Amino acid sequence: MAKIRHIAIATQDPDEAMAFYEKTFGFKKLKALDNERARGYMCTDGSINIVLLKFKTDQLGKGMDYVGLHHFGVYTEDADGVVERVFDCGGEQYVDEMELTPVHEGKYRRPDKFRGFEGMIFDVADAPWPGTQEYER
Repeated sequence: MAKIRHIAIATQDPDEAMAFYEKTFGFKKLKALDNERARGYMCTDGSINIVLLKFKTDQLGKGMDYVGLHHFGVYTEDADGVVERVFDCGGEQYVDEMELTPVHEGKYRRPDKFRGFEGMIFDVADAPWPGTQEYER
């Protein structure tokens, strides 16, 4: 079974969002992020990798003022099987080309993004995200 281990939240103020999640829930900040797609923070609750991002482009078609769930990511040891089932169930690849994301000691996360049921965007990863239970093992 694939496990949800990554959530991306769109926010207008990543600094205030990070402060809120740190103070309210005790989430641990892992690092700041700033690239061509977004700026913000990566944090964790110890089980799930969470990114709080102000996106630089409208990736969802909901406008630049959208806040809320942007996408989620599942970790699985059978990424090829999950991807096959995504297509069998009517899903489609969302991003054709993305750079591999280094996660630990030369390992890379499979960078596949998909659009599934009702247009929800999700990642399928074959290596765990930082801050997740599997990554820490």
